[in-house]
Amino acid sequence: MSIIAKNITFLRKQRGLTQEQIADDLEIKAAKQGSYEESRAYPPIPMLIQYSDYFKLPIDILVRHDLTKSDGEPSIVIGNNRILFPMMVSEDDKDMIEIVPVKASAGYLNGYADPEYIESLQCMKLPFVPVGKHRAFPISGDSMLPIKDGSYIVGKYLESLNEINDGRTYILLTTHDGIVYKRVYNKIQEDGTLHLHSDNKVYQPYQVKAEDVLEIWEFTCQVNTQEYDEGEINLDSVFSMLRELKVELAQIKNET
Repeated sequence: MSIIAKNITFLRKQRGLTQEQIADDLEIKAAKQGSYEESRAYPPIPMLIQYSDYFKLPIDILVRHDLTKSDGEPSIVIGNNRILFPMMVSEDDKDMIEIVPVKASAGYLNGYADPEYIESLQCMKLPFVPVGKHRAFPISGDSMLPIKDGSYIVGKYLESLNEINDGRTYILLTTHDGIVYKRVYNKIQEDGTLHLHSDNKVYQPYQVKAEDVLEIWEFTCQVNTQEYDEGEINLDSVFSMLRELKVELAQIKNET
């Protein structure tokens, strides 16, 4: 059986669908879906694009990597890369952003690979973010001034540490420190580590081993919560601030 056949079958069954159901969704005949799953025919490029859109996965993942090795987890490790799937989507088929609230951030290290934990997070849509999987994380402490304690960072998930651009800021999930937000320098080729720097020079740079990094999210935007009292910082206020941010961006666009 070909990789694409195994993957299509695996993803269909993972969603609890029959061949007839997925064929109806994709507007093809059930017999054709069966032929793809049984390797009696290979999907042409337009069909692969349909599968890619339907399962919310890059075509490269569908045709080159055996997703059955994920053992039912919401991700698959390919080499040193961890691929998240499936993405959470809204009813109108747009990517959603999960919000990790302050009270839940301590449990993120244990729950990041638990489908039930991720599904328990509230979600919202931000139309202005670039394409990709995004998540919002609360920031604690003052190591990344002027970003203050209580702010939220929206980050884009990176599939590989090789995508790191030196000097940019990232949210990292590490085995020892949990969630951290730092300016990162990639020294994996030199000594197998990432060098993490704080923008607040009171804090000294430190290193983490590449194998200790469980996830990495590239900075997309910041949500400042400082106009709220501590007791008012909750998911409702965060949603409100994100909506206001959308309005502010729209105004900037109209003025340019």
